[in-house]
Amino acid sequence: MNTVHRRAAYGRGAGAYARVGVESNVMSATPHQLIMMLFDGAQTNLRTAKLHLEKGQMAEKGAAISKVLDIVNNGLLAALDREQGGEVAENLASLYEYVNTLLLQANLQNDVARLEEAERLLESIGSAWREMGEQSLGA
Repeated sequence: MNTVHRRAAYGRGAGAYARVGVESNVMSATPHQLIMMLFDGAQTNLRTAKLHLEKGQMAEKGAAISKVLDIVNNGLLAALDREQGGEVAENLASLYEYVNTLLLQANLQNDVARLEEAERLLESIGSAWREMGEQSLGA
């Protein structure tokens, strides 16, 4: 097997190993930990989108923003329990919808400032979730 084929095989193997690790983490996570994983994934993809935008790699920027939109819509927003969560859930829903708007505008207009605003908002909410988890562990 030549070097190119070995590298390709290694890349596939490493990717499969990483997917199994992520799946294992998801399967054993608490609901709170799952939400934290969503925030972490959103932040990672926002940073990736920013880097691609700065490098002029528009297709890759769009793909990274799409991942963030998916996390916000199908993860964070979908996880809200508006009946139990009341006003807090409604406020979070409004924030997530605003983040969606920022992301769509950032993608269409190649606007780093809107990406950064979305990043700050999600980091702020994620930090609050992190603190709640730490407080519940300490209680």
